[in-house]
Amino acid sequence: MNSAASVLGMKQKVLCILAVSVMFITGAVSPLFADSPHLKMGNPSGATSDQSDKDNFLMEKDYFALSYNDSKGTPNWVSWQLTKDDLGTAPRKPFYPDKDLPEGFKKVTPKDYVGGGFDRGHMCPHSDRAADDDTSTATFVMTNIIPQSPHVNQKAWDQLEIYCRDLVENHRKTLYIVSGPAGKGGKGRKGAKETLAAGKVTVPATCWKVIMVLDAKRGNDLKKVNDTTRLIAVIMPNDMTVGYEWGDYRVSVKEVEELSGYKFFDKVPSSIIDSLKEEVDEERIPPPVIPRRGN
Repeated sequence: MNSAASVLGMKQKVLCILAVSVMFITGAVSPLFADSPHLKMGNPSGATSDQSDKDNFLMEKDYFALSYNDSKGTPNWVSWQLTKDDLGTAPRKPFYPDKDLPEGFKKVTPKDYVGGGFDRGHMCPHSDRAADDDTSTATFVMTNIIPQSPHVNQKAWDQLEIYCRDLVENHRKTLYIVSGPAGKGGKGRKGAKETLAAGKVTVPATCWKVIMVLDAKRGNDLKKVNDTTRLIAVIMPNDMTVGYEWGDYRVSVKEVEELSGYKFFDKVPSSIIDSLKEEVDEERIPPPVIPRRGN
């Protein structure tokens, strides 16, 4: 290669690096996560990594994606893909603040929930990421957490999580899940509250989740969605009335869209997904796995 060609090649490489750097800094793209499986079915609120949009700030993490709401101190939604490879027996980890939030964003700490009467409720649950210590640790970041009434977190919400993992582990399914809070004001073990930590964290009125169920086989999951694809959706009040039967809270995905203002699974052609969103799941589900208490 002559010297002129060498110089030209170097200039092209520099220009390419600069272009990618500019796109990354401005939020035009997220190069490391351009093919994130956790956003494969869509971005419910059209969140971006524009730091000026602090109440709909996109965070694309290794093991889930989320839209952070700085005013509320909680995610708007958290989205993740669940496969059999994600499951395991890694232990629970300590909660911790999210160091990935940009300067000037509200950083919620585990102590902000202390004494409030609400659980630190995972959106993407620990047991959905228990393959190893790193994946387990990832779920304990506070941007993945909302204030949940103990009866929600430990009863019906937990039972739905168990059911989802059973579909993946024992029924050869892959799931695409989105969950989040809605409204303001719930009831925990210490009564009704609208916020925690002197207004730093908003207590939601309801908790919702939508789930797409696909066969775990090779191929593009988007192309597997058809007019028989199963969608599951729930809306649970964030209070102490909730029992173990998660099936009692089933609604249509359309109802969750109306509650939240988001659009789910928008990468699926509307000719397929729109009618599915109108249906309420009615598949028979097993009785809850109620934990046995000691004497």
